[in-house]
Amino acid sequence: MKYYIIAGEASGDLHASNLIRELKQRDAKADFRCWGGDLMQQQGAVIVKHYRELSFMGFTEVLMNLGTILHNLSFCKKDILNYRPDGVILVDYPGFNLRIAKFLHQNGLPVIYYISPQVWAWKQSRVRTIRKVVDKMLVILPFEKDFYSGHGVEVEFIGHPLLDALSGKPFVPVAEKANRPLVALLPGSRRQEIRAVLPEMLKVIARFPEVDFIIAGVTSVDDSFYAKLAGKQKAAVLKGRTYDLLNQSSAALVTSGTATLETALIGTPEVVCYRGGAISYMIARKLVKVKFISLVNLIMDRVVVKEFIQHELTADNLERELRLLLYDNSRKTAIMNDYGDLRQKLGGPGASARAAATIVEFLKLRLTDPE
Repeated sequence: MKYYIIAGEASGDLHASNLIRELKQRDAKADFRCWGGDLMQQQGAVIVKHYRELSFMGFTEVLMNLGTILHNLSFCKKDILNYRPDGVILVDYPGFNLRIAKFLHQNGLPVIYYISPQVWAWKQSRVRTIRKVVDKMLVILPFEKDFYSGHGVEVEFIGHPLLDALSGKPFVPVAEKANRPLVALLPGSRRQEIRAVLPEMLKVIARFPEVDFIIAGVTSVDDSFYAKLAGKQKAAVLKGRTYDLLNQSSAALVTSGTATLETALIGTPEVVCYRGGAISYMIARKLVKVKFISLVNLIMDRVVVKEFIQHELTADNLERELRLLLYDNSRKTAIMNDYGDLRQKLGGPGASARAAATIVEFLKLRLTDPE
C-alpha cells in the first residue's frame, strides 16, 4: 500500500520513523511519501519537505510566516492528490494537519491521526473537527482516551512510542567518568526557544564550580548560535547524542516539550523550563486549560518535577532546585519512584507495533469495503 505521512517536528520524525519500520514488517509492498526528517528518510521514506522548513513557534511567529504556511498547505494538497495514497497518516502538528484532514475528508481519502493534538490543553473545539474528518485516531497518553470518550469520540490508546525508542537502547558515554557531577542542558530545538531559555540556564554554571555542564545541541542549529549565547560560560555543545548525554547526567535542565518525558523515561532527575514571548504567553494563559506544562506532571496528574515558567525561570530558582536534585538523596529517591509509576501508566513498549497493526488492518478493510 501507499502511505503519505506528515510529521512537522523532530519528535514526529522520531515516532513516524519507528512507525514506518513496523509498517514495513506488516506490508511488504509499503511505499512512503512524507513530510518529516532524517530518521524517516533512513527508513526508506521519500521526504517531500523537511520539518526544519515547517516549524513555527508561537502566535506572532505564525502570523509573520502565514504566507509560507499557506503555500505549504496548497503544495501538500496537490502533492497528495498526485501521489494517490491508500491512506494518509497525520502525526501531531495540528495547526497544519487538521487543515489537511478536512481536505482529505472532502476528497474521500482515509485519514489516520497518530499522536493526538493536545486538544485537552487548548482549542477543545478541535474535537468537533476531529469527529468529522478523522477516520481513525490513535492516542499515546492514557488520559486522552477518557477525554475523547467524554466528547463522544472513539479513539484507541496504543501506549507511548517513546518507550519503543528507548527500549533496549545501548547508551554510549559522552565523557570520561570523573568525580564530578554532569548536568545536561536541553534548551529545545528551535532558535526562538533556545534564545529565550538557554541564557538563563547558563547563569547557573558559575554557581556550581564542582559540576560539568553540557548543552544538548541540535544539528539544525549552527555552532556559532550556541557560542554567541554562551559567551564566556564554560559549557560544551554536544549534537545528536541527547539520550547518551541524559543517561550519563546526574540532573538536567529541560525546556518544556517531549524532552521532559524523554528525560524522565531515561531516568534523569530534571527541572522543567519555559519562557515564551510576552504576547504569546499572555494569549496562552487565557487559552490553555491544563494545570501543568510538562508531560511528566500531566500524565501523573501531580507535581513530580519542578516547573519554572516565564518570570519564575530565574537563575536563583534553577540553582535551588538543581542543588536538591544533585545532593538531596530523599528528593532523588522520590523522583525515581515516580518515574517508575510513570512508565507503568504509559503502557509498556510496543506502541509502534500496535499502531502499525491497527493501521494496516484499518486500511485493508477500507480497501475491501470503502463504505
